[in-house]
Amino acid sequence: MKWFDYIAPTTLASTLVHLDSHPGAYLLAGGTDLLVQLRAGRKQTDLVLDIKNVPELNELSFNEATGLTLGAAVCCAAIHDHPAVHKHYPSLAELSSIIGGTQIQGRASLGGNLCNASPSADSIPLLIALGATCRVGSSKGERDIPVEDFCIAPGKNALQPGELLISIHFPAPTKSSGAHYLRFIPRNEMDIAVAGVGASVVLHNGAFKEARIALASVAPTPLYVRAAGDSLKGKPVNAESIEAAANIASAAAQPISDMRGTAEYRRHLCAVLTRRALQAAIKQAQELQ
Repeated sequence: MKWFDYIAPTTLASTLVHLDSHPGAYLLAGGTDLLVQLRAGRKQTDLVLDIKNVPELNELSFNEATGLTLGAAVCCAAIHDHPAVHKHYPSLAELSSIIGGTQIQGRASLGGNLCNASPSADSIPLLIALGATCRVGSSKGERDIPVEDFCIAPGKNALQPGELLISIHFPAPTKSSGAHYLRFIPRNEMDIAVAGVGASVVLHNGAFKEARIALASVAPTPLYVRAAGDSLKGKPVNAESIEAAANIASAAAQPISDMRGTAEYRRHLCAVLTRRALQAAIKQAQELQ
């Protein structure tokens, strides 16, 4: 592994100054992806900025009117253990418990998982389904990016030079809403998903009011299938509506064949997982009516 300098700034302003003066610097939130990539030589840098001590990047707060703010460096264990997350975003709490093992969850962050921009990332489909937005900042100011627009290629995100992800914001959950992430993996734990689906629904009078569906591991980036969610709006909550949306999601997939599964198998999984994720989200929404 190539040598590099290490700095642990304690303010957002000083972090941005370092980013401006070192365009090739990498940010370390948990290090569970970055350190592996540096050791393997897949990435090289002269400077690593440890952002675990920056307050804005460690915010974890909930407001009933505005929703949840999750700092980019907040670890999965903290998300899982937060009472407001468990109460208002149970799917997010569950998601935080399936990323890696216990030791990984104490370091890894959803912000880091998002910035790594892996097509197979478990967290991103649910973030998309929940309608999350990314707050990114630089010395020139801040801007918001919908999560579905954040990953632009395998391992590449929408951050410009000098920018960093500050936080992820989730809108306040509405009545009769539910969400779920479901994946298929070769082993029970700590493996890369062959396919994954995040789904959210809002129900009203026995029909779908809103729905969002996103896929993992079946395209160059996590894939927001807007048409699948839109197909449910106004439709009755029944097997026919769900099956139609599942077929749309499957048709939108752009999988490849590799050692983990064929493209045909992954398309089949997209339909199955979409159907099951929607059913789980519906059950949650009905329980919260």
